[in-house]
Amino acid sequence: MSKLKNYLPTLLKGSAVLGTVAAAAYFYRKDDTQKQHSILRNFPLIGRIRYMTEQIGPELRQYLFENNNEGTPFSRKEFEDVVKAGKYKERLIGFGSERDFNEAGYYIRNSMFPNLREELRIDNSQKINTKVYEVDEEGLLSRKEKREDRQIEPYFLRDEDAVIIGGDTCRNPFKLKGLVGQSAMSYGALGENAITALSRGLGLAGGTWMNTGEGGLSKYHLSGNPDIMMQIGPGLFGVRTPGGEFSWEEFKKKSEIGQVKAFEIKLAQGAKIRGGHIEGQKVTEEIVQIRLVEPGQTINSPNRFYEFKNFNELFEFVERMRDVGGKPIGIKIVVGDLDALEEMTKTMRDTGKGPDFITVDGGEGGTGATYQELADAVGLPIMSALPLVDEMLKKYGVRNRVKLIASGKLTSPDKVAVALAMGADLVNIARGFMISVGCIMAEICHTNHCPAGVATTDSKLQEGLVIEEKQYRVANYVISLREGLFNLAAAAGIDTPTKFERKHIVHKDEWGRVSPVRDITLTPEKVEKLRNKEKVEK
Repeated sequence: MSKLKNYLPTLLKGSAVLGTVAAAAYFYRKDDTQKQHSILRNFPLIGRIRYMTEQIGPELRQYLFENNNEGTPFSRKEFEDVVKAGKYKERLIGFGSERDFNEAGYYIRNSMFPNLREELRIDNSQKINTKVYEVDEEGLLSRKEKREDRQIEPYFLRDEDAVIIGGDTCRNPFKLKGLVGQSAMSYGALGENAITALSRGLGLAGGTWMNTGEGGLSKYHLSGNPDIMMQIGPGLFGVRTPGGEFSWEEFKKKSEIGQVKAFEIKLAQGAKIRGGHIEGQKVTEEIVQIRLVEPGQTINSPNRFYEFKNFNELFEFVERMRDVGGKPIGIKIVVGDLDALEEMTKTMRDTGKGPDFITVDGGEGGTGATYQELADAVGLPIMSALPLVDEMLKKYGVRNRVKLIASGKLTSPDKVAVALAMGADLVNIARGFMISVGCIMAEICHTNHCPAGVATTDSKLQEGLVIEEKQYRVANYVISLREGLFNLAAAAGIDTPTKFERKHIVHKDEWGRVSPVRDITLTPEKVEKLRNKEKVEK
């Protein structure tokens, strides 16, 4: 027995070496004889290193090789800004900005005589009880931090500055004391833990809203008592008959829910510009009951509504919805066809009908699963589309009838302020809120294998997302955005962010030349000049 003990280490080492050699021989033979990969056929074993590196390449780039301003769809800096605002309610930095000032971009014009804090029109009469983290000690391999209760100011707009949707058209207008809300994200695309955490966080923050996405209204959306915008897509989920037709009865039931403050008809979406899509593996029995669809079947809803096929019919549909539901009705669009945009605004003027709000979703939108060619090439980005819609509505004298909501990677206070100056009345954010509940940008939202438990209905993966923890990060994030907007308003010399106009921002190109925004934005007049030029050239 003692001799066996003496030889045991040698036996174990020999077994390990023999096992390694055997495994190498097996894979060498397998690689050398397979016909699928030429690299493995020519370089057995060594070629596997190439494929392994390719597999983990995104993670290597994200965490090791890209600098803070690189990376898409969001840079590391943009990601960390959201995380810090949600977890620590912190936006302070040291030693200067990491922005690349050589790149083209928008800048807010600061006033020589900015507003003092007491001159700002902020409603902080009520306080919000939240939880934030404090870092006690941070080392290379460990971080000591603790979560603490904290009472914070909400940074609401004053009542006289609140944005009111449908004030002159609806029995029940929607009054908002904050300019930032959650963009459309469906239950099913996101799991119940993520939706619940978002709902509770937005409800805690107040002054904001939660868009259900086209997947229907679930109990998880309602759980935190936030104000709800219910989105209706071409699939009519939540307001359809078993046969797939629009149900006025179901719509009326939804409109009678107190939390539902407005409805949004989704004509297009920046991430898709097609019908909604959800993989069959994410279609649980609960989603079936909410959407009235077949269990386990991949859902591809139509890319447009059967109920209308032109603007006159659309606006008739909007009018009836407003009459039946008594609440504001909006439409969500992606701008690409400028002729259609002009036709829409002319129809609004000529008929006196139309939506109470228009959500302009930039082509850079991205929470929804879509095809590469649609995501990369269809639809104008938000900073091109937004001023064009604003100007077109003004040209036909209907801008005062409709509120504009901007959406498209507007995750920080400065980006929100630029959008407001470009013509938006309100701003929607989707991926910023996803990050606030734990998203790590794994970019596999469509697979149901989200490692953070956000974009998945897998119950095991969702265990990692603790609702009680993440709800406070959601609240802290949206309140931090509102606080940042007031900071920027003060710097610009205005007393409330609702007063941002294009005169408050300029654009600097890559050569250092500064231009007023009016000189570089596409307007109806510039569109007309381009059309005339094309006619002359033809």
